[in-house]
Amino acid sequence: MNCEICQLKELDVEHFEIHEVLRCKILHTILFHRALGLVRPKDIDLELFEITYVQCGDVELERKVDEKIDQFLDRVDKHPNKKNQICLSFYEVKNKQPTWFTNKVERLYWEQWYINLNVAPHQKGHSGKSTSSKIVVDPEAEERTVRRAALEASLRDVLFQIIRFVNEKKDHIPPIPNLEGVSFPYEITISSSSDSAFGMEMFKRMLQTGHPTMLS
Repeated sequence: MNCEICQLKELDVEHFEIHEVLRCKILHTILFHRALGLVRPKDIDLELFEITYVQCGDVELERKVDEKIDQFLDRVDKHPNKKNQICLSFYEVKNKQPTWFTNKVERLYWEQWYINLNVAPHQKGHSGKSTSSKIVVDPEAEERTVRRAALEASLRDVLFQIIRFVNEKKDHIPPIPNLEGVSFPYEITISSSSDSAFGMEMFKRMLQTGHPTMLS
């Protein structure tokens, strides 16, 4: 089985933007497009960006997504100034003959989404020691506005990249499993450039699932 891999456009974000970017970008938009059966679509408006995305409307799925985002934030805090990667993988469960060294259940990965975020270091706040009564104009305000607009445009590009991928890549999707839940079986893994797993996850999956094809 070949594993289709999508390397999503890398984004430069600030710490406070991570939660919304990840919720919108992968852990709901992708899962919604890989939903099974009847879902209860729910439109969500982002607070930081003029963007609306769709959730599956499943409480358990949302809990797992938020849990992984919290883990990602914790990793960012522990490894500042490092590239941080999150991977959403869909897999098929196969039973196989157990041996001394392997389990009887095997995961065959058929689709993976890689997201890399460059997180800017925390900005120190202004001291505010000036006693002048004049209105102080933040010299960095315009720069932040321009940067935010650029990030919003990039985020829209990523959403279209996801839609293009799911529309073009369909032949690799396995038969719908006889399992409970709104999505195909999936897992979310996290690593940073300070972690030996960073950059090696794709190679490991290639060994497990065969040579992948990519769409960027």
